[in-house]
Amino acid sequence: MSAAIKEVKKVTTNTLQKMKAAGEKISMITAYDFSFATIFDAAGIEIILVGDSASNVMAGHVTTLPITLDQMIYHAQSVVRGRERSLIVCDIPFGYYQSNSDIALASAIRIMKESGANTVKLEGGEEVIDSVKKIVSAGIPVMGHLGLTPQSINKFGTYVVRATEEQEAAKLRKDAMLLQEAGCFAIVLEKIPAALAKEVTDSLSIPTIGIGAGGHCDGQVLVMHDMLGINTEFKPRFLRQYLNLSEQVTGAVQQYIKDIKSKDFPNESEQY
Repeated sequence: MSAAIKEVKKVTTNTLQKMKAAGEKISMITAYDFSFATIFDAAGIEIILVGDSASNVMAGHVTTLPITLDQMIYHAQSVVRGRERSLIVCDIPFGYYQSNSDIALASAIRIMKESGANTVKLEGGEEVIDSVKKIVSAGIPVMGHLGLTPQSINKFGTYVVRATEEQEAAKLRKDAMLLQEAGCFAIVLEKIPAALAKEVTDSLSIPTIGIGAGGHCDGQVLVMHDMLGINTEFKPRFLRQYLNLSEQVTGAVQQYIKDIKSKDFPNESEQY
């Protein structure tokens, strides 16, 4: 008699909508390769974001701007191979959707066809609405991103908290509603006042995912290198570091070097 095959229930955009309605918080984390995606998926994370933060944490760039569409697709392909149930969201990188909606759609289609990701994410509000509508009309789910938008760092000139003044807060409220009306299934709110994030979250029927936006968002996201303590230079107020892998890995490698130098490794049981 054959063993029963356990069916894995995949997380979908509809799953997230039901979670918001039920008041269940949504967990999201970044990943850029097969190994960590496999771990995060097995741990039960709902959403894995293949973020353009790969430009920083994987390639060593100062900003997210240099990463290309081909590179994002490569990272997304790797993550998708490690996924069984998590929803995979892939960032459309800078320069591949801002100029016009046709280019945006072409970029989104490439990501979906070549990587196997479930959805795409792009930054901005009213200025990218045409792109959002065109991508959604092609059957591709879109996650929005408002507040601090790292691809616009040269415009802002700083990574400080956004929408602290009423004019910018009003624009963010309007942009959030426009993104919802354009068909976004969720919106990331990055580094904005908690009270504003609550107001926006309560006003929307789609989920919000916060990063530095307080506890009233429908979910939270952190960059894996930050929350696992791989990146030791980035310590904003909103970051909770769950491990110190930098210290642990350094210690392990130093012990490995010591064991080689002392001829302790390999020992009798570690050779043929």
